Amino acid sequence: MIVIYTDGSARGNPGPGGWGAVIADDNRVMELGGEDVHNTNNRMELIAAIRAIEYVDENLPEESTLEIHTDSEYLMKGITLWIKDWLKRNWRTAGKKPVMNKELWQKLLIVSEDKDIIWKHVAGHAGVALNERCDEIATAFADGIGVNLYNGDRSAYPIHF
Repeated sequence: MIVIYTDGSARGNPGPGGWGAVIADDNRVMELGGEDVHNTNNRMELIAAIRAIEYVDENLPEESTLEIHTDSEYLMKGITLWIKDWLKRNWRTAGKKPVMNKELWQKLLIVSEDKDIIWKHVAGHAGVALNERCDEIATAFADGIGVNLYNGDRSAYPIHF
């Protein structure tokens, strides 16, 4: 099992954005993050999940179950509930409007294809240590502040699972 926590942030919404992810297998922990000069919270949440799954694909080739934790109801409900109906309605909402962030939802579908993914919702800003760390990474990138990203032994990672 590979455990992943993700978060996204945007200042101004839209405004400068950042995303963060923590990925852990049995032996290692990798922190990822990035920025975008103009984005929204929802788009950064999607980008965080996409980038984390892409990282696993490229760097952890062994087939594993992914357990992805997010504090975004938009991401959680979108990928586990709404997307099935969007596909049936040709990327239209129940109100017959175009689905917002369609290209990111399509990308998330592509990178998730044929993967065993368990999606879990966690409360944001509720003291869940790995979620808080992802928030720190995402907001630092959104604010243009440098952040040291960990990549090393799980046993030496300062946050315990």
